[in-house]
Amino acid sequence: MENKLKIQIWSDIMCPYCYIGKRRIESALEQFEHKNAVEIEWKSFQLDANFVASEGDNLTEHLAEKYQKNKEWAQEMMDNMTKNAKNSGLDFHFEKAVMANSFDAHRLLHLAKKFQLGNELKELLFKAYLTDGKNIGDLETLKQLGIEAGLDATAIEAVLQSDTYSENVKQDIEMAQKIGVQGVPFFVLDNKYAISGAQHVDTFVQTIQKVWEEGQFDSKITVINNSSEGSCDINGCN
Repeated sequence: MENKLKIQIWSDIMCPYCYIGKRRIESALEQFEHKNAVEIEWKSFQLDANFVASEGDNLTEHLAEKYQKNKEWAQEMMDNMTKNAKNSGLDFHFEKAVMANSFDAHRLLHLAKKFQLGNELKELLFKAYLTDGKNIGDLETLKQLGIEAGLDATAIEAVLQSDTYSENVKQDIEMAQKIGVQGVPFFVLDNKYAISGAQHVDTFVQTIQKVWEEGQFDSKITVINNSSEGSCDINGCN
């Protein structure tokens, strides 16, 4: 009987490299002969937990102000990110991005996880924010995305009209802090190895194969690649 290889992924919907990282690990799993024995669990992380959206928010201006750079720097960073995304088959449209706090979206993801629909909803949320210019902080938008992912409308409303799963989101973030997550995406494979950032597909392929072949897992996490390249943290995206 095959072992179940569990991959936990800390990410934020507002993080473009997290979407790229999702595509890269998916590509790696397509090359893995035991892919049907791999379970992915999405874990919550917020790059800017205190962000409060307001009318007229502009992403370029926000990034320039946040990192004390000019608008040209911010635009160049987004242009480079868009080109990088195309290599993974993604189409980013930062000019349409609606800035929002991702906390409620993360709560809804915990509902989706309960029904094994986490990956489906995560994909829709990434696309909504980074490609389609939808407001993922808007409860009606979240409801529609949840329904599209396969969740029950009544269950969605019950979560979004309460504080359900708030503690789950906070616990995910606290766990990330405990294991030393500095930026996302951050991938932990059966509590044995971790990959920091949206690394090359080959890195994922080799690490997944290594964990599978070793076949014995422990609680100590060894980071395979700890560079800041290909990830986002509270100081920006590299």
